[in-house]
Amino acid sequence: MEWSPDKSSRVPVYIQIADYFETRIVNGEYPSGSSLPSERALAALLEVNRSTIVSAYDQLNSLGLVRRIKGLGTVVNLQASEEGIVKRVPNWEEYVKGGFLPLNDPLTRRIHKIVGSDKPYINFAIGELSADLFPVTLMQEAHSQLEITQYLGYEHIQGNLKLREAIANHLETHRTIKSSSSSILVTSGAQQAIQLIVQSLLKSGDAVAIEDPSYSYSLPIFHSAGLKTYRLPVEDEGIDPEQIVSLYKQHRIKMVFVNPIYHNPTGTTLSCERRKRLLEISTKYGIAIVEDDPYSLTSYDQQSVSTLKSIDQDGSVLYVSSLSKIVSTGLRIGWIAGPQSVIQRLTDAKQQLDFGHSNISQWIASQLLTSRELDNHLARLRIGLQKKLELTVEAIRAEMGDEARFNIPLGGIHLWCELQGEWDELRLFDLAIGNGVIFTPGSTLGSSDRHIRITFSKMEDHLIAKGISGLAAAYRAAKAAR
Repeated sequence: MEWSPDKSSRVPVYIQIADYFETRIVNGEYPSGSSLPSERALAALLEVNRSTIVSAYDQLNSLGLVRRIKGLGTVVNLQASEEGIVKRVPNWEEYVKGGFLPLNDPLTRRIHKIVGSDKPYINFAIGELSADLFPVTLMQEAHSQLEITQYLGYEHIQGNLKLREAIANHLETHRTIKSSSSSILVTSGAQQAIQLIVQSLLKSGDAVAIEDPSYSYSLPIFHSAGLKTYRLPVEDEGIDPEQIVSLYKQHRIKMVFVNPIYHNPTGTTLSCERRKRLLEISTKYGIAIVEDDPYSLTSYDQQSVSTLKSIDQDGSVLYVSSLSKIVSTGLRIGWIAGPQSVIQRLTDAKQQLDFGHSNISQWIASQLLTSRELDNHLARLRIGLQKKLELTVEAIRAEMGDEARFNIPLGGIHLWCELQGEWDELRLFDLAIGNGVIFTPGSTLGSSDRHIRITFSKMEDHLIAKGISGLAAAYRAAKAAR
């Protein structure tokens, strides 16, 4: 080899070496299936460290030009067609490792894979409503009035006007939040709402606070956007607002994400005093609050709990909610309520992503929110969820006794259980799956691997005890294996 890298160049040596071999591979000097020089031999020949050659070959591998084959070394990966034309196949394995959005954590990916399978698992992992809680009458009424020929074109990017007016009336009637149609953006569920807020109102390097544990912790969008996330431990009365002051002074946090009513996953409700203090801190330091409120209408005792937005006198709160946990996840109808300038900014971002939401589902949602049957459905929903919670608690106490500790929520769809003793989270997860049961491991929602989340809304009543029995058996086996 007459060539050698220019060690005085600003181009890294390993890049020079990779470029040299890329040119010769493409020119056919190294045909498909031929081996490149060994790392050790090439390092000696070019008088560089072996690690430099490793980096160069890694670069070629990422470009799809070579493969590492045990016993053969680094082999050229080009393919020839029947016409003899050499083809350079994209290295899809490298593509899937990259991208803007990182992968979900492995346990979350496994949960979604299992849930999407045809096997009849008892599902304590996904926050959907069971068939016996589904609002059949309400949905039939809405669909019966649908004139589909009127709804085949593009809809207003901010959302169908009648739906936004219905949401505004719904917020005032059911959640004592005063808003207007111009201050509401319709989104594809609450998750898109949070994504829009993160991508449009924050920039890489900004500091935000999220609850620990929390659903937000599981969203890759916080990490892909380059945000610095700081955790607020959730106590019996919710987060301690005074910790936000400390975080602000140390890290200048710009935004706080909270789920204050029947929190996911702990089921706790931020106390009235802490809600007021959170708003005081927000206006003192100029910290924006994002309130995620999927569960406030599920109060078992029929008593309403004041949202942060309803007592926000200064416009500090962006309010996020949806129909997913009270009507149907399949509609994919969520919304953001906030200052008009913010809503316009988020609307512009949504236009760039999907050019607006489905007009048919928006029309159906408008019918649902304005139906007289909605209140009847909500009353039945609360009774049904409370019964499922009671069946879950009864089964856990019968199967695990004091080994499972939890606080009983007053609303929502989750039970956050701390399991005692020594056990491995992944082993418990695998054993439960073997018993036909799936749940959400605590580590996917925050820092704790001593907890599990049991979501009881998806399962029909007669399957709950069976599911808890299978989970308890997995727990006992996991402890025995330690």
